[in-house]
Amino acid sequence: MAGYAFLLIALMTTAAYLLGRGRGARIWAGGDGSKVHSLPGYHGAFVAAWVGIPAFILGLFWLFLQGPIIDQFLIASLPTSMTDGATASQINLLVSEIKNVAAGQVFKEPTPDIVAAAERYELWGQIARWAMIVVALAVMVVALSFARSRLAPRFRARNAFEHVLSGLMIFCSVVAIATTIGIVSSLVFEAWRFFTMVPVTEFLFGLRWEPQIALRDDQVAGLGAFGAIPVFTGTILIAFLAMLVATPIGIFTAIYLVEYSSDRARKIIKPIMEILAGVPTVVYGFFAVLTVAPAIREFGGLIGIAVSPNSAIAAGGVMGIMIIPFISSLSDDALNAVPRSMRDGSLALGATPSETMIKVLLPAALPGIVGGVLLGVSRAIGETMIVVMAAGLIASLTLNPLDSVTTVTVQIVTLLIGDTEFDSPKTLAAFALGLVLFLVTLCLNVIALRIVRKYREQYD
Repeated sequence: MAGYAFLLIALMTTAAYLLGRGRGARIWAGGDGSKVHSLPGYHGAFVAAWVGIPAFILGLFWLFLQGPIIDQFLIASLPTSMTDGATASQINLLVSEIKNVAAGQVFKEPTPDIVAAAERYELWGQIARWAMIVVALAVMVVALSFARSRLAPRFRARNAFEHVLSGLMIFCSVVAIATTIGIVSSLVFEAWRFFTMVPVTEFLFGLRWEPQIALRDDQVAGLGAFGAIPVFTGTILIAFLAMLVATPIGIFTAIYLVEYSSDRARKIIKPIMEILAGVPTVVYGFFAVLTVAPAIREFGGLIGIAVSPNSAIAAGGVMGIMIIPFISSLSDDALNAVPRSMRDGSLALGATPSETMIKVLLPAALPGIVGGVLLGVSRAIGETMIVVMAAGLIASLTLNPLDSVTTVTVQIVTLLIGDTEFDSPKTLAAFALGLVLFLVTLCLNVIALRIVRKYREQYD
């Protein structure tokens, strides 16, 4: 139903543009052109903006608030025997069961109270969805009437439309900032709850990571250990191996394409590199677990070295192949952005192409190259699928690339799969890992920006 609502908004916006443009064309045709301030297209854009933007924002807020409001009404309508003494987690499970029954996903025979609540939930949802369409349509009709009444020969439709666009861009900026603040705030809040249960020193300096603890009375699990050093070590090891593969190959590929390759070779190599960037990560994971890992294990057996079936070197090597196009493409763009006069001046003074590349082009393009490497590091740190398939899930404290390790992102996914109860340190540990990963990435970016600024000032 929401899709139909937004389709209706799109159709009404298009109709409003055509009506406004037609009105503007009649104004332009019926009067002196010198006395008409704006072109017909701006009249149509002004009317379309007034019709489409408020209705679209209304639809977004409606969808955002509809679920929580219906949930509150649903909880209030339940018999007191079902809600008295129940914790927030139990009530959430009860609401989830009602929604599953309403969606037809019945795993066991529901009680009559659950069936009645599911029927109320479905009815209220339909009412809310139809109400959204009716209200959005009413808002669009009122906005259309108001906007068309403003059109006149001396009406500054262009300025008004530009003001609407400015307001829309400011709104988008505010949404982006608010989203960032919300993400960081949620990380900090949930991580703080975790650190009230587990000491910070144990998390940051502990050497044993076994977060599997019982969430329910009928589960059997350990007591839990939340020392994250093995997880951080595995993340650093795999990212280091990936960048060890990707950085030299990516930069040397960019150097070859910019300075040494022919146009024909560049036309062949460049698209192939871009194809690598479009391969899904799960395909790289299959390649790592089915091809690279067995090859490394067989080679290790030939030379008498024991290699784990899931190893960091297999995951890091394949991840490095995945990152090569990012570093190569950005380094290529950075080298091509260097002014031609710098290259020609160096060659004119007698420098060889290799000396020109080392002494002139690489230092001048260093900010762009560092940006590409940073993007590759971020991709390596945040990759999950390849590590899950090729490196394993068990956190082990080792720097041996032939052993099985895990990373922060893999553990975050593992902790949030299955039975999740956000009052347990097992689940909250995912937010603590995410917060530490965010802080480390932020510090690395700040350091890199300082290095880039230093070299940029030198060559400006």
